[in-house]
Amino acid sequence: MNEINQIVSDIKSGTIKPVYFLMGEEPYYIDKISDFIEENVLDEAEKGFNQAVMYGRDVSIEEIVASAKRFPMMAEKQVLIVKEAQDLSRTIEKLTTYVENPQPSTVLVLNYKYKKLDKRKKLYKAVSKNGLIFESKPLYENQVGDWIRRVLGGKKYQVEPKAAQMLVEFLGTDLSKISNELDKLITILPQGTIITPEHIEENIGISKDFNNFELRKAVGERDILKANRIITYFAQNPKSNPLVMTISLLNSFFTQLLIYHGLKNKSRDHVAKALGIRPFFVTDYTTAGRNYPMRKVAQIIAMLREADVKSKGVGATNQTQGDILKELLFKMMH
Repeated sequence: MNEINQIVSDIKSGTIKPVYFLMGEEPYYIDKISDFIEENVLDEAEKGFNQAVMYGRDVSIEEIVASAKRFPMMAEKQVLIVKEAQDLSRTIEKLTTYVENPQPSTVLVLNYKYKKLDKRKKLYKAVSKNGLIFESKPLYENQVGDWIRRVLGGKKYQVEPKAAQMLVEFLGTDLSKISNELDKLITILPQGTIITPEHIEENIGISKDFNNFELRKAVGERDILKANRIITYFAQNPKSNPLVMTISLLNSFFTQLLIYHGLKNKSRDHVAKALGIRPFFVTDYTTAGRNYPMRKVAQIIAMLREADVKSKGVGATNQTQGDILKELLFKMMH
């Protein structure tokens, strides 16, 4: 976030690089930086003649260089944005000669998603020297909740921990998807709202009672009745509750529970730091730790691996996903 803020701040103050190479596995920030350059470097009157968007699948490196070498018309700069530049990955090194001596009046932006430049190659070194390389790294699942809180905080909203966790468990770590859903909430709810699980359920369609977060909590508490209600709901709505996701989240929970058992210091703050979770959720692990000793946790992790294999069609010839989940929970909780 600090790096992104610095890039934006520099552009606002007029410190603009001739080449921006935006790369990495997380497309959200690549798009954000590219969009900011597209919207803010030139004013509206200048954009008509001096701003162009190209797509990697439609152009060659030679065409990009030819466009980049042109002079702006009635403006100090021209902006050239190449979207989906990863489609040029086989020939991208040909850009080196241009980047070693870029046109000072051109701002060339390359959106190189899901890939990275080889740091050993000349292009990487040339961009590092004469332009700016930004690598957008994916967030880990346990970081996304804090990201949601920061984004909402910047727009004068708050969010309850369970509500943030519901979004993470339903949408995963795809920041673009999460951002779209947050935009919906912001459009509907007034500033200053503390976003609750009820808001998520009403406006996004994620059930506040029947979701992986509640299933994990029920399993941790050994609440067999509640867990069975949730998996029955999952069996009736398999498209919204894929088994592979449920198994993955339960596996993460019990893997963390194994780490919890190995901690000598089980104070709230120490557990939160060691497991990479917010202090709010530590009681879930404390409760589960009492209900599942270390040996049982190790057995459950093995059960989850077996269920994962079955969910992918190996050794479960006539079992539905609902049947696999019911069998799994019965073994885990007995």
